[in-house]
Amino acid sequence: MKSLLKIDSQRTFEETIRRLSDNKIITRLEKGKYQIVGRFPSDFEIAQFIYNPSYISFETALSYCGILSQFPFEITSATTKKRAIKKVDQKTYSYIHINKSLFTGYATENNALVASPEKAVFDQFYLFTKGLKSLNAINEMDFSKVSKKKVLEYAHLLSNKQKEQVIKMVKQYI
Repeated sequence: MKSLLKIDSQRTFEETIRRLSDNKIITRLEKGKYQIVGRFPSDFEIAQFIYNPSYISFETALSYCGILSQFPFEITSATTKKRAIKKVDQKTYSYIHINKSLFTGYATENNALVASPEKAVFDQFYLFTKGLKSLNAINEMDFSKVSKKKVLEYAHLLSNKQKEQVIKMVKQYI
């Protein structure tokens, strides 16, 4: 934002931010992250803005794609950075670390990066193999919109042990 406002001095920048905030031109989302008052970005846009690089995945993307019927309480994203949880306007945004080689399979939808249905399923299965997610909601998922072949293509990005586990889950559930 400092470069956007073309301000070199940190003190001047902080004073400008304070004035913009006092005059209700911008509002603080978290330290160093602001939004313009009157603009209402989506939860997905906020998720990506406050922690980048990231893309919407896991239960959130599964719900968005119509695979999971219930909408999760928090917005979950995949990131190559370390795991994080952020709270903005009484909403929880969680970020789960994945390897850089797995940071793929998403597209821009409504100004945010969202995993494809197959990638969201793969991400969920991948975290299960690492013991970081459960498959409790698996019976509530509708895999009719998911290409088994595409999920299996993502499995080839994994090491042999994890790849075998994901392939087994794909064959069992999809």
